Amino acid sequence: MNPHKLLVRRRDLLGSAIMAGVAGSTRLALPGLALLPAAGAGAQESATKLVLLGTQGGPNFNTERGESANAVVVDGETYLVDCGYGTLMALRRAGLNYRDIAQVFLTHLHDDHSGDIAALLSHQWSDGRIEPMTVYGPFGTERMVEAALAFSEANATIRLIDEDRSVEPASIFAGADLEASPEPAEVYADDRVVVSSVENTHFPEASKLKMPYRSLSYRLDSRDRSIAFSGDTGYSEGLVDLASGADVLVCETIEVVAMRQAFERMVAGGAYADNAEGVWAHIVGTHTSTEDAGRMAAEAGVGTLVLSHLVPGALLDVDDETYLTGVRRQFDGEVIVGRDQMVI
Repeated sequence: MNPHKLLVRRRDLLGSAIMAGVAGSTRLALPGLALLPAAGAGAQESATKLVLLGTQGGPNFNTERGESANAVVVDGETYLVDCGYGTLMALRRAGLNYRDIAQVFLTHLHDDHSGDIAALLSHQWSDGRIEPMTVYGPFGTERMVEAALAFSEANATIRLIDEDRSVEPASIFAGADLEASPEPAEVYADDRVVVSSVENTHFPEASKLKMPYRSLSYRLDSRDRSIAFSGDTGYSEGLVDLASGADVLVCETIEVVAMRQAFERMVAGGAYADNAEGVWAHIVGTHTSTEDAGRMAAEAGVGTLVLSHLVPGALLDVDDETYLTGVRRQFDGEVIVGRDQMVI
């Protein structure tokens, strides 16, 4: 049996529980995807919305695309998947209140997926948050949150004294290390969503022998939609299993030829002075090609594939068709090339 069927069943039970008490109700069918100019513009508050906050691949933030971050908004509650540099500004642009976010799910701890964590916690507290907030992620997440609190210790101490505050940041912020499970497993649930995760293949086996750090993919199931996030990964059977039957798969992708052009331009400008070809080997060896993105979407039977964490993204002027050509060799369903602030 597909292990994820158990999680799908849990999603169905969640939907039934939420909808109980609504006369004559049944589980909501997925409506057509709506691409809106900004979060909340014309969308019904009760619908589950996906907001692409940052779609640039790699530690390559720029003025056109922010680093990896996604918001899933369920009944007005925002869940954050990854928090790369620029996330706070992206949330503001999307009309989403960063202070109210209570759950963050990090796929892994590379800086382009976690760079705004310290800023998020510090600004939430400075802005008056008093309720608990948890950052979930693979091994090292708890320690990262502790480090973020240490980073903002001076700010907190000054404000506690000068502003006569009483809530210590450490009393409301926590990190939680999740197991890197080889099969989909539930890691969080409330009355709006069930979140499951699985280890993916972003870190090679040889590297994992030398470090405890791991990389995860996630799936969020609400009463009306299921959205899976690849995080950074190569082809991953675990991700295919996790995303099985999902309405939406947000998958990273690299167009290798175009990225090599961008990479050589960056090296010529002084980037990657410490072993450029070692960096290149990581880029092409641990990420998802356009064809593999299409292959995983097809094998998982997802409704819509959303391409994000784009490489080269804004590093090189390429059109959407550059990414779509490889995907379409494997997947004949709906494909969206993601852009920052796109609502799906």
